[in-house]
This record gives sequence, structure tokens and C-alpha cells, in this order.
Amino acid sequence: MPLENIRNIGIMAHIDAGKTTTTERILYYTGKNYKIGEVDEGTATMDWMVQEQERGITITSAATTVYWNHLSGEYKINIIDTPGHVDFTVEVERSLRILDGAVAIFCAVGSVEPQSETVWRQANKYHVPRICYVNKMDRSGANFFNVLGDIKEKLKAHPLAIQIPLGAEELFFGIVDLIEMKAYEWEEEEQGTHYYEIPIPEDMKEEVTEYRKLLLETLAELDEKLMVKYFEEQDSITPQDLIPILRKATIEQKLCPVLCGSSFKNKGVQRLIDAVVMFLPSPLELHAVDGINPKTEKTEKRNMDEKEPFAALAFKIATDPFVGKLTFIKVYSGKLIVGETVYNVSTEKRERVNKILEMHSNKQTQLESVAAGNIVALVGMKEIKTGDTLCDEKNPISLENIIFPEPVIQIAIEPKTKDDDDKLMTSLAKLSEEDPTFRVRQDEESGQLLISGMGELHLDIILDRLKREFNVQCNNGKPRVAYKEAILEEILHTETYKRQTGGKGSYASMKFVLLPTKLNSKGFYLDDQTKGAVIPKEFVMGIKKGFKVAMLNGRYGFALESLHVILLDGNTHSVDSDALSFEICAKIGFREAIRNANVCILEPIMKVEVHTPDEYMGNVSADLNRRRAVVEQVDAKIGYQVIKVQVPLSEMFGYVTGLRSISSGRATYSMEFLRYARVPADIEKDILKKGRFALL
Repeated sequence: MPLENIRNIGIMAHIDAGKTTTTERILYYTGKNYKIGEVDEGTATMDWMVQEQERGITITSAATTVYWNHLSGEYKINIIDTPGHVDFTVEVERSLRILDGAVAIFCAVGSVEPQSETVWRQANKYHVPRICYVNKMDRSGANFFNVLGDIKEKLKAHPLAIQIPLGAEELFFGIVDLIEMKAYEWEEEEQGTHYYEIPIPEDMKEEVTEYRKLLLETLAELDEKLMVKYFEEQDSITPQDLIPILRKATIEQKLCPVLCGSSFKNKGVQRLIDAVVMFLPSPLELHAVDGINPKTEKTEKRNMDEKEPFAALAFKIATDPFVGKLTFIKVYSGKLIVGETVYNVSTEKRERVNKILEMHSNKQTQLESVAAGNIVALVGMKEIKTGDTLCDEKNPISLENIIFPEPVIQIAIEPKTKDDDDKLMTSLAKLSEEDPTFRVRQDEESGQLLISGMGELHLDIILDRLKREFNVQCNNGKPRVAYKEAILEEILHTETYKRQTGGKGSYASMKFVLLPTKLNSKGFYLDDQTKGAVIPKEFVMGIKKGFKVAMLNGRYGFALESLHVILLDGNTHSVDSDALSFEICAKIGFREAIRNANVCILEPIMKVEVHTPDEYMGNVSADLNRRRAVVEQVDAKIGYQVIKVQVPLSEMFGYVTGLRSISSGRATYSMEFLRYARVPADIEKDILKKGRFALL
């Protein structure tokens, strides 16, 4: 398959907008599946996990490859179906890092919802060109033009309708293509396999003319030849005049073409696949990827060409019951053949590739080789993690890593039996290898095993997987907030570490300042202001490592979100000093320095959006006030209200049950992490009095 005929795309949206349903229709119409799978029935191909089938949600991003015949030839489309729930945002993040384009799906009723905004921001971060698909046009309350306005207003994007719907709600039956100026109707009886051209209805001609004019004017502003043709001979403008301009504008992210349909009712999906081929880029149309040569530390480029040295990014690790560890990679340059050895820049180790697999959900097809521009899974990688670069050892390069959000919630767990104890750590190691937002650690003071994640659902799925996949039974505590600490004042400290054991001893001495950092800043920064090489550079690396480890346990036992250290002075011993001694000295020094320091506790603040019928507005608002909510905005819709608030995570445990109770099950909400903020003094006292963790 020539590179220009390959598309690497993701399907992204808010929860319940119809991503998996749309992907199932694509699999059916491209001939990959012989029958349509349904999310509600637990038969969706892409939702292969038991937990996904039971809950009717996508938990892990699934990859597949389909082939589509378009007017210009056969195309290969690699598709990744991503989750919509904010707890599994890691799956969206790592998928968008390696995709060439995306289809953003919006519900015609819900329009731009909170997670729509999150995934849109993630796509902006990685400069991913996208097209928009307004789904569920058959639903009561569907409004295509309202969604167009919301995309422009809420996402600050530049949507351009290239289709408008024929009818709406239960009367929706087809679309008008504004590029071709043709109307199409789908036959429901044939599962939407066939669709037919029909005359544009008389009562819609005025609306169609208005949106066609907007399409032409928008594209004419981007191309002089079209501008001339638009003013001189508008009637002679053909689709061939418009498609290349719209394609270029989409790839450059100047515009987002907007289509519509109803995936569940099998209407509009074939035209969506055509749009993927026509407007989203091939790997060749993207810029060369930048990376750092680990030997020279200079920036190098890799072009999407199989003749260049091999370079690929591992964006996902998964465990398969039959073949073991699967490493999903995007190949940016070069070619890889089964049996060859690749070099992992992060571990500085060589690994042999036993198998190359083309994925279809949880099924695989073996390949002999893979070339630049493709997404595949490798078998045989032993020491690898998400974000590692695999490359040719003679031409090493380190591609930009993926940055993942920090967990905001944690629970204590313990194995039920001795047999479970033996298996638990192995199972947790495999799960944390798969999911970078899932963390495991032993609490130093209580000795409890703590697991952290992005939300209650996230940890619920982890516990369920431990039980079903790994056959490990656990007791678990109540969910607790992942509080953080912050230093509020400068702390000057001198620490000396001495240890004599008969042979070579250990010695390290340093003087440093701990500085307050800005709220919501992240990471560790060491400013080495020592003079005359009093502490050699190789020992400074040990100091950095020591402080990074020490940050995990602050004055009250919570991790510090960020730490700024100024190293002022130090002392070494000609024989007894080494990097390990300075690492230990940094750990002890940090612990002693903050023992009586002015430190505050930070709590995660969540961005919450509640949709409630008008009659429950008072009850819902009063309940949110009790939960320390700060109201940002209230939008009145027809028959219901949308309340946007900021609420501490500690007040939101079990909110789904409370909301159902006060609204007779009719109100819904979505929640995502926003920022860390200082805990009020009275609540801080309460946190410290109760202690950090307690098992049920």
C-alpha cells in the first residue's frame, strides 16, 4: 500500500456520543465485519474486554485496520477507537500523540460536552488535523446547527459544514452534500448498506443555498483561483475545485469540515469514510518528526520514508493471554523485519522482534515486516514502557515522550490470602506497565499498599481486572483523595551524612535551600550554585535522584507536586564520597528540613457539569453548595439547565447516587480534574486528625 493511500486516524468524543457505534458501522461497511456489533448488547468488536461489554463503555483504546475503495483507488485506514470517560483519558492522550488525523464525534443533542473540550485540547496539543461528525441526528432534541455554533464558540475552532441534514429527530432520513450539491437518502431495511441520490427537497433549497454560499466564500478566501471563479463563473465550480483546497486547509488546521448522520440508524457513515480519505492527511503530508540524538544531544529529523534509519514510538503496552506482552508502535521512519533487533534509547538495550502483528481489536494478523507510516504491535519486547523510542542502534534518536496526568484518587488494598499475596505484586506491576496513570506504592508509615488512579471508575476497573484476569482476591479501603503538599517559605538546611563500616565508608555534606513554588507547577528543579566543583557533577546526579524520591513523602506524608532546590555548598571525602552517599544525604536532608517547616496541604479541584431538568434545579444547586462548589456558569436549555461548577474531589465521592436520589434519576453529570488548590484551614486540621488511610 503506497504511503499516500494510508490514513492513521482516531475516533474521539465525550462519553456516549457514539464513537464505538460509529467504528462498528465502519467495520461493517468496509467488509471487516460480516454483521454489526452493538454496544448496548455487549457485542461491539472494539469493546472486547468483559468490563467494557458489561458497562457499555470503552475502557481501553482498540486498534484495527480497514480497507476502503474510493474514486481515487483503495485506501488503508488504521483506526483507533478511544474511550470517552475522563478516567481513561490516558488512552486518548497516547493515541493522539501518534495519530495523523482524527474524527471528533459530537452528539446532536448534547453538542459540545466537557470531555469533548478535553479531547479537543489534547488534539490541539499534538497538532492533529480533524473532521467533525455530528451523530445521533435521529434523537429527540437533535440540532445540527446548534452544534456548529458550539464548536465555534466553546472550542474556538473553525467548523465548516460540508453537509446539512435532511430532516431531524425521528424524521431524519439523509443528508445534502454541499460540495457536490446532491442529496442522499439511506434505506433502513438494508442496514444502511445502500444509499440513493434524491432531488434536494424544495423546502430546503433556500437553506442549502445559504450554506453552499458560506462554503464557497470560506474556501475562496484561501485560494485566489477559486476567488476569481467564485465572482466570475460561480455556477461552473466543481467538487474538484473545492476538495484540494478544503483538504489543504484541514491538514493545516485552518478549518474543520463538519458532517452529520446517525450511526445507530446506519445513515451517513459511508460518506464519513469518504471524508476521512478526502480530507485527513496521509503520513507523507505531515512534517518530519524531530528527535534528539542521545550521543550528540542535537536535534535530528526523520522523514516518513522507509529508506531512512528505523525509528518508532511505543505508545501502548498491553498483555495478551496468548502471546504475552504486546507493544503498540507507530513507525516514523525506516522498515522493520521480523527477527531483527531494535535499540531502546531509554533502557539502552537491544531487543529482538519475534512477531509483528496487525491488530483488529483483540485479534491479530501476523506480518513479515512493517514500514514507515504504519501502526502495529510487536511481540518480544521485555524491558519497555509507554513513550520509549525504538530505533536503529547505529542511528539513535529519542522522540518526544508522552506526558501523562497525575492520579487524583487512591485506595489501600490488601490480599485476602497468602496465595493472593504472592500474585498481587506481579499482577499490579503488569497493570501499571499497561497504564501510566495507574500507580502502586507502599506507604512508609502505615505499611499499606496504595493504588492510585484517575477516578473511582478507574480503580473499580483495576480491582475487577485483578479478580477476573489475574485471579487475585483483595480487600480494599474507601477511596481517598490524593492530597499533595506545598512548601510556603524558604528553608535553609545543612546536612552531613557519615557512615563507617570497616572498609570503604560513606560521606556526603551539602548546604541547600528549599524554595516555595508556584501553585500547580510540576516537577523537580535543581539550581546548582556551588563553585569550584566542591561537588562533582556525577555526585549532583545522585542529589537529584535523592530529592526526587524524597518528594514522594512530605511533612505530612503526602507527595509534593513540585520542588525547587538551590544547592549552595558541599563537601566530599576523597575515598568515601560517591553518588549513592549524596543521594542518601539528599533524602535525609529533605526530611529534616521540612520537619518543622511551614507546609500546606493541596487538594484536587474538579470541573463538574450537571445537566438537570428545570424542576430539580433548586435541589441540585443546594446539594452542590453543601459540597463546597463554586458556580462558574448556569446555561438554560429547553426543559433543562446546565450547571458548571468547581468542586473539591473529596466532596464528590458517591455523588452519582446522591444526584439520582434528588432528581429521581433524571439528572446526569460529568467530572474531570482541573487543578490543585489549598485546603481550607479547618478541613486541613480534620485531614491531619483523621490520618491518611484506613482500610474498611
